[in-house]
Amino acid sequence: MEREVTLVPRGGCHHCAAMRFLSFALALAALSTAVRADGPVEFTRIWPAWRDTASFVRISEYFGGEENSGRQTMLRTQPEERDGFYFLARVHNRGAAEANARFVLEIITQDSPQPKTYTFKTTLTAGSHVYNLGLTGKDWAGRDLQPVAWHLRLLTADERELAASQSFLWRMPDGDAN
Repeated sequence: MEREVTLVPRGGCHHCAAMRFLSFALALAALSTAVRADGPVEFTRIWPAWRDTASFVRISEYFGGEENSGRQTMLRTQPEERDGFYFLARVHNRGAAEANARFVLEIITQDSPQPKTYTFKTTLTAGSHVYNLGLTGKDWAGRDLQPVAWHLRLLTADERELAASQSFLWRMPDGDAN
């Protein structure tokens, strides 16, 4: 006579263990977002890269003649030039829109160890938004030049820092071995 035997792990069925794990994972995720120390504004991504004019052209430009940036804000050091080195900055603002905000970008290049500073005035929108900060025209020497280090800050009109980010090489050791 054969009997069918079902093995049940101690503490209940295997579905119960999966549910406990899922509950734990969800609680941990909720706790990690609830304890965030970030302010109401953060850079969620910064992507530095060279872009040429062709990368901006959309089909609508052939009909209307004007640049169509879609849902992104284009800010350039030389507005009439498109070729340049860009910092695509995705910003998440949990608060209200901020008029008269500005990005302050400091860059060290192979040409000079002294940082060059560029300022881009804008209105910070509420929610998530993409800003393309372009060093264009005479402000960037060409496709082959790469920044050695960079530091990007987002400031209010009264100089309050909303967000900041930097490349790995921006923070140099002070040279003090002690």
